[in-house]
Amino acid sequence: MSKDIRIPKGLTIKLKGTAEKILSDLPRSEVYTISPTEFHGITPKLLVKIGDVVKAGDLLFYSKTNELVKFASPVSGTILDITRGEKRRILEIKISADSSDSYKDFGSKDPLKMSREEIVSYLSEAGCFPFFIQRPYDVIVDPNDTPKSIFISSFSTAPLAAQDAYALAGQEQAFQTGLNALTKLTSGKVNLTVCGTENSFFDKLDQVEIYRIFGKHPAGNVGVQMNHIDPINKGEKVWTIKPQDVACIGRLFTTGKYDATRVFALAGSEVEKPQYYKAIQGASLEKLLNSQVKNTNTRMISGDVLSGKKMGKESSLGFYTNLISVIPEGNYYTFFGWMPFTQNQKLSLSRTFFNFLMPHKEYNLDTNLNGEERALVITGEMEQVFPMDIFPMQLLKAALAGDIDKMENLGIYEVAPEDFGLIDFSNTSKLEAQEIIREALDIMIKEVG
Repeated sequence: MSKDIRIPKGLTIKLKGTAEKILSDLPRSEVYTISPTEFHGITPKLLVKIGDVVKAGDLLFYSKTNELVKFASPVSGTILDITRGEKRRILEIKISADSSDSYKDFGSKDPLKMSREEIVSYLSEAGCFPFFIQRPYDVIVDPNDTPKSIFISSFSTAPLAAQDAYALAGQEQAFQTGLNALTKLTSGKVNLTVCGTENSFFDKLDQVEIYRIFGKHPAGNVGVQMNHIDPINKGEKVWTIKPQDVACIGRLFTTGKYDATRVFALAGSEVEKPQYYKAIQGASLEKLLNSQVKNTNTRMISGDVLSGKKMGKESSLGFYTNLISVIPEGNYYTFFGWMPFTQNQKLSLSRTFFNFLMPHKEYNLDTNLNGEERALVITGEMEQVFPMDIFPMQLLKAALAGDIDKMENLGIYEVAPEDFGLIDFSNTSKLEAQEIIREALDIMIKEVG
């Protein structure tokens, strides 16, 4: 039986252009791109060179600091190019793909009959540990660690978010097999959170503790859910993983193949026909974006509009991407933009505009900051949208000062940059809270370990 958790604070931002439940296959790309820079804190050690022939599932590189963290090729083909930046930093690995994939055979297995050590070795050789993200620090896990629990958030409350239940239609058994494997990796429970207002196959799974979450954004963030279910203390480690990655692990155990196929939503007010697409990680998105995004003055984002990363039309499908958001660029100035009658399309927490009288209104918001960075003053607006048992402004101040003791006392181990996405949107100081938290977490990794 599921347990109900109600998140009292937050803000729902309704944007135009939510993806319709239509699924199309993206045509196979000629070239697939893997970007080691997408994995924070990873220094890659190459296992391939230009001209090498690889199968889907063959290893491309591993982490210099932990050889168990390996990264596999999503397709079969030939290594076309290895792009390097300053100090020979590896930026991209390009693979000229075959017309159809041939897979490295890892052998099908039953995770319930395997030991933890066997599962760790199996997942490592198939390049699956990058799917797991550790709290604290929001970095890829160390497979040698045994986390006190594993969390999976099966839904997102972010603007324009993709629906994982729809994306995983027909993969229910693979998802269950993936869950079976996860139970062997933790000394505690595997916790699955589901949307309290919707029903799906997630409600009927075994080998998992199910929680029904009610609330506004960021109620769908796994960090917020942890804070209410199983908070992290100093010295403890919790792993998180996304639903589609659980299914990928399940397919690996069932078929013996590393199948990097994923479903993503292309959404936003600037998209001609917002819908879902199926593709393989690393696929080129240039043709899709050129056909679906007609306006040139747009911001394309890999992820949601609050915590995603800016991308160009020539970009490829990211390792973790299940949503691409496209909204208008905000490169303009509005004269007297603060006046109530000037901007009917703006959303304001302080009710500066009259749109609060229309709670179900969908907005066509852009990227305009409506001002520059200002003094950080106590207004209570951060606490209004931050539903964790943490003082966000005090934590940000401690992070800016680099005060390790204060950051520990104020809950730095429980947060990730995405938890501050709504603060970036709502706070009038215009501080980049997510960047501040990311830098603070990197300091903690260096100083505390």
